[in-house]
Amino acid sequence: MAQQEEKKSDQPHYHEHRKRLRARFLSDMGQNMADYEILELLLCQTIPRRDVKPIAKDLLRRFGSLGDVLAADPKALSSAPGLGDAAVVGLKVVQQAALRLLKHDMESGHVLSSWQAVIDYCQASMGREKIEQFRLLFLNNRNRLIADEIQQRGTIDHTPLYPREVVKRALELGASAVIMVHNHPSGDPTPSKADIHMTREVRDALSKIGISLHDHLIIGKGDFTSLKTDGFL
Repeated sequence: MAQQEEKKSDQPHYHEHRKRLRARFLSDMGQNMADYEILELLLCQTIPRRDVKPIAKDLLRRFGSLGDVLAADPKALSSAPGLGDAAVVGLKVVQQAALRLLKHDMESGHVLSSWQAVIDYCQASMGREKIEQFRLLFLNNRNRLIADEIQQRGTIDHTPLYPREVVKRALELGASAVIMVHNHPSGDPTPSKADIHMTREVRDALSKIGISLHDHLIIGKGDFTSLKTDGFL
C-alpha cells in the first residue's frame, strides 16, 4: 500500500489534471471548455512530459484566439517557448483537418445553394493570411466545384491577377463558371477601385468564351464582401 502511494506521488503534478481534462471533454465533446483547455488537450498529445497549461495560455496571449493559434505561421509557432516541431505539426494538422471538413461541405452539393459553406471555407482558409492571395473556384455546368486553386500570392496589399490566365485555366478544366476570391490582410473587405476594375476585366474576358463569373468575394477577418451583392459585378 505504501509502495503504491509512493508511486502515485512520483507522478507529475499535471498527470491527474490531464485525466480530468479528458473526462470533461468526453462529457460534452468540449463544448463548455475554455479555449486554453482545448489547446492544452491538443498540446498534451505531442508534449507528453511537461505541464502544457502555461504554454497554451502563452500561445493565446501571443496570437489572440484558438483559431489564430491554429492558423499561425509555423515559423511563428516555432518561436514560442516550449513548442518543438512535433507540437507545431500537431497544431497544423488540426487546422488542415478543419479546412478539409469545410471544403467537403462546400464540395458536397450545388455551390450556389451552399453559399454559407463557401463563405465559411474561404474565411477559414484565407481570413487570417498575412499576404494577399487569389483563389479561384471553378464550377461545372451543374455549379459543382471541380477545382479550388490558389492562382496568385502577392504582398500585404496587392496581388496581380491576369484575366488571360483565368481564361486559360478555365478552358483547361472545362469550367462553366468561376468564383473569384481574395483576401485583405488589413481585415477590411471593402473593395478598392482596382479590385472592381480587375473584376470587370475578368468577367468580360470570361463572357467572350461563354463562361460566367458568378461572384468575386473579398475576405477579411470575420467579414466579407460580395461584389455581386454590392452591385459591382
